[in-house]
Amino acid sequence: MGTRDLIAERDNFAALHPETRHLVNGRDWGVIRAGQRGPALVLIPGTLGRADIFWQQIAVLTKEARILAVSYPASGGISDWAADLAQMIADAEMQGATVLGSSLGGYLAQYLTATEPALCSGLVAANTLASVRGIDQVPPYALDLATTPIHDLRAGFEAGLSTWQTPDHPYRDLAPLLLQEVRGRIPEDELRARLQALKTAPELPPQSLPRDRIFTVQSDDDHLISPPMREGLRAALDPVRAYRFRAASHFPYVTRPDAYTGLLREALDLPAGQTIWPAGEESLI
Repeated sequence: MGTRDLIAERDNFAALHPETRHLVNGRDWGVIRAGQRGPALVLIPGTLGRADIFWQQIAVLTKEARILAVSYPASGGISDWAADLAQMIADAEMQGATVLGSSLGGYLAQYLTATEPALCSGLVAANTLASVRGIDQVPPYALDLATTPIHDLRAGFEAGLSTWQTPDHPYRDLAPLLLQEVRGRIPEDELRARLQALKTAPELPPQSLPRDRIFTVQSDDDHLISPPMREGLRAALDPVRAYRFRAASHFPYVTRPDAYTGLLREALDLPAGQTIWPAGEESLI
């Protein structure tokens, strides 16, 4: 990635696009709205991101798309959150939105588009999984997420990210950004809710979107989504286009922002930008 101060970049964006609070069905969501015209795009982060984790995509696409990016509330689960998002999409008059979700957000995005086809016209399932079977057997999901001290939950994330902080690690610039999220930028109740939501998630219903509106994003070096999980997602969704990074980590919207924005342009049917993905059902860079 080179030497970048990602926290400063993100904070500069957040100063211009602060997260506002939005109460839906009794749950308090964080929301960033951007753009006044063009196709509608909903952005749902993973466990270690707020709405502004997509700052690089929002900054570029804000003149060409209407964007709704969210931060999770401190209560509820997958089905609750899908209902909340459906309400937000309708309230914002963003019917026909393309929904991108990454990791936890990718599971939620699949549930949302499967259950709300009248509101959603496209799915981008990114660095995510198609089933949560067995997830309650692996840490941190194997823990009692309601009673385990928050220090212990955060320490698990910190231990994994500590190996990224060596000078020769390809994602060393990303570690401080994620550690800031872990250490309190995502409050305790919100972090617990995110973990609990995936642990207790329902199985996904069949997709109701047409195949030509379903896309996947995966990274060959994703340390959280194993090769069998990646294969399972592709098999379950049978996407019209499978975007694949040789090297981008679990967070390619941060590590490969131009290419990530490029795939969003394709999913939104916007003119191509600087990064052109190779043609074909599987597109690899």
